[in-house]
Amino acid sequence: MITINYEYKLKPNAQQIEIFEAWLDACKKVYNFALRERKDWVNSRKSTVNSCSLVSEYIIPADAPRPTYASQCKALTSAKKVYPELQLPHIHVLQQTLRQLESAFVAMWERSSGFPRFKNKMRSFVYPDIKQSAVESGRVKLPKIGWVKMKMSRPLPEGFILKQIRVVKKASGYFAMLTYQLSVQVANVPVHGHFLGVDIGLDKYLATSDGELVSRPRFFRALHRELKLLV
Repeated sequence: MITINYEYKLKPNAQQIEIFEAWLDACKKVYNFALRERKDWVNSRKSTVNSCSLVSEYIIPADAPRPTYASQCKALTSAKKVYPELQLPHIHVLQQTLRQLESAFVAMWERSSGFPRFKNKMRSFVYPDIKQSAVESGRVKLPKIGWVKMKMSRPLPEGFILKQIRVVKKASGYFAMLTYQLSVQVANVPVHGHFLGVDIGLDKYLATSDGELVSRPRFFRALHRELKLLV
């Protein structure tokens, strides 16, 4: 599988820019609210059963399940009925925001990346499922937004399948990052040749598994006379 990303600068009108900003603000609120919910659940489990914190205490039932991507997506459906601003963005865009938070927690658990932080600004939103006809030369069709003009700085790839579109806000404007994939079968290269291990040492510059020793190249001493003549 070959995955490539193509970036094009968007040329939205004033109304489309207003929509972009509203969607980014909604995604930020969803991300921070979901993070707050997860953080409260974690903090409520820090105290022992026979004591409580002197500073504050999170009153969360002991049998309350840990917030997950699935449970928060389910809660998002109910929240859209209460908060009108959440009805503006595409539902897949908000779900991808929760998936981004889930990926941050997975990175914390598996790679010790640190606890996720709240966001002051959201820089992008993602359409995970997009039609192949959504991208044409000079424009891109974003669900619930419509056709947006796009500067064709490079031709579209041929033979690839469009997988997702990410709208990114930068200092120089808005950009569309198109992710394409191509399913190919790459043959495994058979093991061949002679294996050689190399170790760098102190007395010798390096030693190989074949017993070869290479002395340290004294470049400065070898070229000292030439450097002196150049000066």
